[in-house]
Amino acid sequence: MSPQHTRDIYQVLPHRYPFLLIDRVVKVETDIEQGAYIEAYKNVSINENFFNGHFPNHPVMPGVLTLEALAQSAGYLGMMMEGDERDRQVIFYFAGSDKVRFKRPVEPGDKLILKAKFISRRRGIWRFDCQALVDGEVACTADIICAEKRLEA
Repeated sequence: MSPQHTRDIYQVLPHRYPFLLIDRVVKVETDIEQGAYIEAYKNVSINENFFNGHFPNHPVMPGVLTLEALAQSAGYLGMMMEGDERDRQVIFYFAGSDKVRFKRPVEPGDKLILKAKFISRRRGIWRFDCQALVDGEVACTADIICAEKRLEA
């Protein structure tokens, strides 16, 4: 699959500015037998509004936003695994996280690499093993749980 730009990501994820936290999808493997996974990234800019207060004179990306970026990546992978037949009225909600660990801060100028591997799916609940990296260094690890939700018309 060729890299997916923001305009392509808009076709899959419902998020929009300022809450879309994926700039590009680099790789997606949707075959469970091959080990379904995604690699995406977010360019972290000093222009992000959250840096105004987190923290003044020492800007750090909030950990909860790193988790959200991982959840968006995992949700994108899940939707892509559904294939062309996927129901466009179904989105993925970030339903939980386990084993969350923050290893290093994410700062302005960082390229946040987002990786998610499919673990399981049962009754609309999806699990993913996720990592966020900066310069090859682990910034965050987490098991992300997503729940399918049908949008009301």
